[in-house]
Amino acid sequence: MIKIFDKDFDINKVLNREIQTYGEYESVVKEVIAQVLARGDEALKQYTQKFDGVLLDDLLVSKQEIQEAKAQVGDEFKNILKTAAENIAFFHKMQVKKGFEVTKQDGIILGQKYTPIQKAGIYVPGGTASYPSTVLMNAIPAKIAGVSEIVMCTPPQKDGKIKAEILVAADLAGVDKIFKCGGAQAIAAMAYGTESIPQVYKIVGPGNIFVALAKKLVFGTVSIDMIAGPSEILVIADKSANPTHLAADLLSQAEHDKLATAVLVTDSKDIALQTAQQIERQLALLPRQDIARASIDNNGKIIVVDSIDKAIEVSNAIAPEHLEVCVQNPYDYLDKITNAGSIFLGGYTPEALGDYFAGPNHTLPTSGSAKFSSPLSVDDFVKKSSYIQYTKQALGKVKDQVATFAQAEGLSAHAKSATIRFEE
Repeated sequence: MIKIFDKDFDINKVLNREIQTYGEYESVVKEVIAQVLARGDEALKQYTQKFDGVLLDDLLVSKQEIQEAKAQVGDEFKNILKTAAENIAFFHKMQVKKGFEVTKQDGIILGQKYTPIQKAGIYVPGGTASYPSTVLMNAIPAKIAGVSEIVMCTPPQKDGKIKAEILVAADLAGVDKIFKCGGAQAIAAMAYGTESIPQVYKIVGPGNIFVALAKKLVFGTVSIDMIAGPSEILVIADKSANPTHLAADLLSQAEHDKLATAVLVTDSKDIALQTAQQIERQLALLPRQDIARASIDNNGKIIVVDSIDKAIEVSNAIAPEHLEVCVQNPYDYLDKITNAGSIFLGGYTPEALGDYFAGPNHTLPTSGSAKFSSPLSVDDFVKKSSYIQYTKQALGKVKDQVATFAQAEGLSAHAKSATIRFEE
């Protein structure tokens, strides 16, 4: 049963975000990375046999396998994927930025340019569900940014194949190479390169604790998008909201993972009680009932507050990955929301729209990191470089100031580099 908190709740107890060291897992992940560094493809194949139960001759997905996947997936789902891809591309094209250049007096030129990251790696989880949406959300922004090589790793099934929907999505999104490889070993392979899997410059995509820790450990050798925790949803609701809809939206995240968090914050005690009842009714009908039950019982919360303004305050403190604002006139509150990964406004904007179809990215900051980070975007796949040009006349006017500044830091060679150009 979901827990209900009254107006005197302690936000720190509600959050229940404990410091996790993951020491027992980290040693395992370090060993996996070391083995991949030392033995390359040989280690990858051994780990694939150990963890995925299949011995592979070749890690690379062939063109024939992609064609077979296209034949297996029905036209209806392929059309849905195509429409979703178009929506995602439309939104992310709006994010493309241009550099700038300004010319000041004496011919001083200052500028900034954007350059795509050349090679990007995408991790797509396997396990209890299939995620073609993850393929689209990660590959399409990379393609729009201008990444020249997109490499994807995903664990194989017991038959040694990748789920057909995953391959169709990857082909549609423009992924260049797909490898049958999962877990920490896949992250290590993309970070350092093996005989088959090329080294990339940035790794994006969600995964389990082993994948998350591997991304953390290889950061610095490569860039990463984020270290994602379990999925989260927070719903703000007033008396106008439909408890049946609220329950369905909360369960949509609870079914992801036993560690997922679903929170309702409302100024109506009636809505709180009715939603709790609806959760119990709908839970009994879910195919993934065991997972959703564990999530709701351990992490689910309903918080009753005095006002929607107070609900916004609670939400900003929690900084949820997904935030639904199921109130009358939700736009009245948009500017007050400061910490959220993605915001869904109104009673007919379920979070699932963002997961699959609407266009904004579903790779979002979790565990409160929405206080300082953003959803995956085109910006994640480009670098910024600044450039400067001074004429002799321009440098001559400021050389002494530059030299004085350098001397103040005890760096005489810096000072000399500015003045030597004007010595006889």
